[in-house]
Amino acid sequence: MRSLDENAIWTEGVDGVDVPGYDRAGVRTGIVHIGVGGFHRAHLAMYVDSLLTAGEGREWGICGIGVLPSDARMRDVLAAQDGLYTLVRKEADGSLAPRVVGSLVDYLFAPDDPEAVVERIAHPDTRIVSLTITEGGYAIDQKTGEFDPEFPGVGDDLDAMAAGRAPSGAFGLVVEALARRRDRGTGPLTIMSCDNMQGNGDTARRVFTGVAQLRDAGLGAWVAENVTFPNSMVDRITPATADSDRAALEERFGLRDGWPVVCEPFTQWVLEDHFAAGRPEFERAGVQVVEDVVPYEFMKLRLLNATHQALGYLGYLAGHRYVHEVAQDPTFAAFLRGYMDAEATPTLRPVPGIDLDEYKDTLIRRFANPGVADTLMRINYGSSDRVSIFLLPVVREQLAAGGPVDRAAAVVAGWCRYAEGTDEQGGTVEQQDRLADELTPLARRERSEPLTFLRYRPVFGDLADDERFAGAFRRALESLYERGAAATVAELG
Repeated sequence: MRSLDENAIWTEGVDGVDVPGYDRAGVRTGIVHIGVGGFHRAHLAMYVDSLLTAGEGREWGICGIGVLPSDARMRDVLAAQDGLYTLVRKEADGSLAPRVVGSLVDYLFAPDDPEAVVERIAHPDTRIVSLTITEGGYAIDQKTGEFDPEFPGVGDDLDAMAAGRAPSGAFGLVVEALARRRDRGTGPLTIMSCDNMQGNGDTARRVFTGVAQLRDAGLGAWVAENVTFPNSMVDRITPATADSDRAALEERFGLRDGWPVVCEPFTQWVLEDHFAAGRPEFERAGVQVVEDVVPYEFMKLRLLNATHQALGYLGYLAGHRYVHEVAQDPTFAAFLRGYMDAEATPTLRPVPGIDLDEYKDTLIRRFANPGVADTLMRINYGSSDRVSIFLLPVVREQLAAGGPVDRAAAVVAGWCRYAEGTDEQGGTVEQQDRLADELTPLARRERSEPLTFLRYRPVFGDLADDERFAGAFRRALESLYERGAAATVAELG
């Protein structure tokens, strides 16, 4: 049995496991990443590791940052493993392709020492701060799309900076470091969001510039003029690591890892070439570096992510618990493809170099991969944010153009039925959504007070006032009440 520590990996290796072929002692930190979770370790960290393996990018090692109390576990696991972890690619035939990743060369836990985090970002070697803090983690007003100074934690960070203390939140830590870079003449850097939302760089710009402006008007102007925020489209299905994944790694390969990452074979990253202080040669690792990422964002968010919502609620109600179970069900597969073809695709911009039919075929195959074993509960997490970002923009564009919305309305109806908190078999459905306390009572009233759920304006705006969409929503919901999800989907497919 091999434990995942540097000496064992380098001196003895592990049969069947790719290991870093470079000397990590010579890798400098050029990227500071906030929010080290499964997706970061299956995506950006993997791309940087590929460059290092090819003998390139030795100034672009990653220092991970944890800001939440729950990140203490990641701190402890990475400390015990010298920052190494195993990335396990799960193939459709059940085979595993593990690889030890070495690009995370340091990890700082902000609650332990926020000053150390600020200084790491302020260090001249740091030229990129990257982020995976989830779609709902940005201080943005969901109604206006603008910076929200009342967002939890922003005021505390500003108070700390005003008192001369290091802040504790992601926005404050970075803004304080930017102030020090400005004052010391270190120069700007790039803030690179890797979160799964349209215009992620533009969103990051609004938030960080907004916090900087409140700290110091001059700093806000300096950030707006000097710091760059590239947009990107990121894609790789990365389910939560289960105990069975750890056990399989030990049993099949004799490798003990406290927190491996599992992922699908497919990976894509389309990145806008807009960097203030240089960047790795990401192209050499397979990244598509482009001038305009918007067409790719629309394609991914409105086909993959919105379709995840389409299968998540309705599939769960029908008794499925995994993504692959839904995608392998011919009735649901027809419904998903019908949604993509008739409702989502007409809202897309031309996507250079992409065959959309092939892309949609690939999506269904990816969803149907049983090796990934992605749970419906995971993709249903944070429903109010995900439906707002991925699905409702398609609805609004289709309504404006006079296009079909029946399948999207059925997805929203499925969410409403799911939000009641029970499935069709009478089992309890745990709600993992920041608005659950408000939405669940509305979903339960929907049976006796039609459109109560849809009239929740913080999520749906004025959609309840649109007779065509509201009618489709109610028809689908009545079908769900009377016949269930499978029959409803079959009729719409």
